[in-house]
Amino acid sequence: MSPTLGAIAQIAYVVDDVATAAQRFSARTGAGPFFLRRNIIEVAHGPAGEGGEFDHSSAYGQWGAVQVELVEVHSAAPAEFAATTSGRGRVHHVATLVPSFDEEQARLTALGHPALLTATTPSGNSFAFHDTRAEFGHLVEIYEPAASIVALYAKVAAAANGWDGRRPLRDF
Repeated sequence: MSPTLGAIAQIAYVVDDVATAAQRFSARTGAGPFFLRRNIIEVAHGPAGEGGEFDHSSAYGQWGAVQVELVEVHSAAPAEFAATTSGRGRVHHVATLVPSFDEEQARLTALGHPALLTATTPSGNSFAFHDTRAEFGHLVEIYEPAASIVALYAKVAAAANGWDGRRPLRDF
């Protein structure tokens, strides 16, 4: 069992207002443009199998080779996961694409990093937030490179290629 994490594909911050944060982030870093969308995750569970949810709006933009996600949380459960969404001004999670979701979940759990939320998107993609705060100061999100996820990353990266800084906010 390899103790290493995969390459970071995305870095995410929790914000109070996703549109305002995306405009500010773009102006200060040159990242973008940012694509906004609402994400309602209802198929989810916590570390003890209890029910979970993650209703949030996200803005996805490109910052060099890494995608940035700005996350405005509308509601989150269970309590262990919800508590991670209250902090501002720091990284909430980094995301990594993994060859096998189930194997990576087992590996991270065996390393002492349990999943605080395991969920499935409405399009059927599984993802999980593993608790690596004691070691890294943030969560690690994992998911497999499904076609819809690869398409999201490609769309965001393509929009950044040659972007002139105008229209930093766009609908997904």
